[in-house]
Amino acid sequence: MRRFSLWLRGKPLISDSILALLLLTLDVLAVGEARNKVAYLVLGVLLVVPIIFRRTYPRGAALVLVLISTSTTITHWAGDDSSVHPALLGLGVMLYTLVAYVGRREGLWYLGLLVFDSTLSFLLIGKPEGGDLAFTALYYALCWTFAEFVGARHAYDAEVAARLAVADYDKERRAHDAVAAERTRIARELHDVVAHAVSVIIVQADGARFALRDNPDLAEKAMTTIAGTGRDALRELRRTVELLRIEHAPEELPQHGTAGIAKVVRMMRDTGLDVSLELCGEIDTVTPEVSLGIHRIVQESLTNTLRHAGPDPRAEVRIERAENDVLLDIVDSGGAPTARTHGKCGESLPTRITAPASLIPGSGLGLVGMRERIAVLGGTLTVGRTGNGGWAVHATIPLYRAVPD
Repeated sequence: MRRFSLWLRGKPLISDSILALLLLTLDVLAVGEARNKVAYLVLGVLLVVPIIFRRTYPRGAALVLVLISTSTTITHWAGDDSSVHPALLGLGVMLYTLVAYVGRREGLWYLGLLVFDSTLSFLLIGKPEGGDLAFTALYYALCWTFAEFVGARHAYDAEVAARLAVADYDKERRAHDAVAAERTRIARELHDVVAHAVSVIIVQADGARFALRDNPDLAEKAMTTIAGTGRDALRELRRTVELLRIEHAPEELPQHGTAGIAKVVRMMRDTGLDVSLELCGEIDTVTPEVSLGIHRIVQESLTNTLRHAGPDPRAEVRIERAENDVLLDIVDSGGAPTARTHGKCGESLPTRITAPASLIPGSGLGLVGMRERIAVLGGTLTVGRTGNGGWAVHATIPLYRAVPD
């Protein structure tokens, strides 16, 4: 029965035709009281026809039904016939239809026409009995009340459907945003892994090419560095891809820590970059996300130094763990013949930035990746030229990111 009801709901002409047939059956059963049975049956058929189209064309069907009802009153008056058509119950059905599916305004107009039709019937045929008048008023009142409940239900269903549509759209948008964020994260990870290794390999390959004839030992050392860097990059690339393939909790992220930073610095020294490293505080016990962020910022900064700092590049790296955050300072010479600066823990390197990063030519993908990573960790990042022509990176990473209530 539920399937049949749902099927009828989508086909109003069929269900309304069934209702019209039921009213016509009641009218046919009462034909014995009529004097002119043929005229009675014709009027009965005409009375139920608008019911078939009550939901398809509600306004037009209501007007036609009132006109037919008025014609029935006039016909009975002219033929001196006081028989009643049970099909006139369709007047209340049409009132319910207008209030529930169209609106109260149309229902009030239709109710006024019903009052006119009843008044005309009283004037032409005669005063109705008190019981008939009370039944008619109660019938119309029940039709209006039931229509109010059904109309409220339809409005509720429409609102729920609209909210579900909004929820579906919002779900699709969040899924799209999640996919975009994941693609950005993958691109950042692959850039951090591949760009660093490729930069080292290119620098070493260029050096080996120039030293191949005059200094074979130096060329051999460069080729060894290229091979080692390629193996390390391949190993880290495989690890990154493996992490992307499986679900992993934050504690399963790779722990880089002091050993990872020292490895990056040693690899850069092997390429000819003069790097000094200063660690203040324990960074091996920080969370995996912060540890990975420190590692990537240092790796990307030194890679940029190797690319852009000119001949005889020099860089200083200081990592300090404070009470609530980790401070990173990476400063390079930018090719300028400046003396190395040293400081104590708690004192930042002289990294006053005089030009923003946007003034420096380049692809900028490395800086974008650093900013995205720092933003995810809830920290701050400042990059740009220093007063002596060098390049400085200053980052602050909170140890414990606050979670809003």
